[in-house]
Amino acid sequence: MRFQTILRRTFLATILSLSATLIAGPALAANPAEDFVQTNIHKGLELLNNKQLSTDQRRTQFEGFLLGLTDMKRIADFTLGQYRRTASPQDLTAFETAFQNYAVAVYQSYFAKYAGQSLKVTGSQQRSSDDFIVATQLIDPNDKTGQQPLEVDFRVRTDSGKPVVVDFSVAGIWLALEERDQFTAFLGQNNGNIHTLIAHLSDLAKQFRGN
Repeated sequence: MRFQTILRRTFLATILSLSATLIAGPALAANPAEDFVQTNIHKGLELLNNKQLSTDQRRTQFEGFLLGLTDMKRIADFTLGQYRRTASPQDLTAFETAFQNYAVAVYQSYFAKYAGQSLKVTGSQQRSSDDFIVATQLIDPNDKTGQQPLEVDFRVRTDSGKPVVVDFSVAGIWLALEERDQFTAFLGQNNGNIHTLIAHLSDLAKQFRGN
């Protein structure tokens, strides 16, 4: 199904960026947003390298790490586009839960596939007093082609009282924007029925978990 394929590819691209974030080396941070990304690089590194944890324990802790790094509710609401305005509070809550479960399942499925990559913070752009774009480069130490490193950017907001990632960009493609386009297109084809989208995301989450 085209919708499922695009979702998988989009989340896979995001996994690439997030997994790289987890295993990058230290860098000097120039502002709170860069410092936030840098700090979480070290937290992720410690988590992935903790051999005393079982696979299930690492996955559970990774989920907590992921939910502490991102604002899943904010991202989920954004991806509904205009359909968020007409959704009932109950449907909105159900969708936010389904989106989070799906996102975590995909991240957990792919996060180990990119071990060995590194991410270098190269700077940032301050869009407003609480809105930053942190620019990074994805470095593959085994790449002998001489190609330019892949650019991975993180949008960090600080308006909620603490820094959180609200979007990722891989090679210029922003995840939340892509998800919004795909979700609203799906809903447009299904009479705006959020329950249909919830069911689809729930099925995909089960597939990624292998049950």
